[in-house]
Amino acid sequence: MSQKTLVILAHPNLAGSQINAAWRTRLEEASGPVTIRDLYQLYPDWNIDVAAEQALLESHERIFLQFPVYWYSSPPLLKKWLDDVLTYGWAYGPGGDRLAHKEIGLVVSTGSPEAAYQTDGRLGHTLDELLRPFEQTVRLVGAHYLPVFALQGANHVIPADQLSRSANDYLGHVRAPCEVA
Repeated sequence: MSQKTLVILAHPNLAGSQINAAWRTRLEEASGPVTIRDLYQLYPDWNIDVAAEQALLESHERIFLQFPVYWYSSPPLLKKWLDDVLTYGWAYGPGGDRLAHKEIGLVVSTGSPEAAYQTDGRLGHTLDELLRPFEQTVRLVGAHYLPVFALQGANHVIPADQLSRSANDYLGHVRAPCEVA
């Protein structure tokens, strides 16, 4: 039995994206139970339908947050979505167990190449270190944190064969059995 998978996509300019657009296209082309929620398309006014988002989260076993890393974090609408949707008493705190035991992972692209995201690299931190607040959020809500899937170097043209491989690997990652980090 396959798990129902939800992808929360947050890219403010998906039409101008080489990586996130390719990943989305690959998901849309594949058969199987993957629900894609494009936050910037759904909520151009930033008025998030919290009840609808919570219902979708409750009805899926695996959840992926897909976004380009912006200033070492997420795009602002995803941050607002997290703030609005993961409420006290629903996601955490007394009675807040709706996401407990679900699997939640990150799918990210970065502008800088992988070499920049090393302790001895230009940024002085690994990508996992910079994404730690997301990991902690997943742990706070009682979910299982999945390994990060990333493609780095979006500030440069990514060769078509590499982009295609990454999109196929992304689909495999989304469909893979749980590999809790």
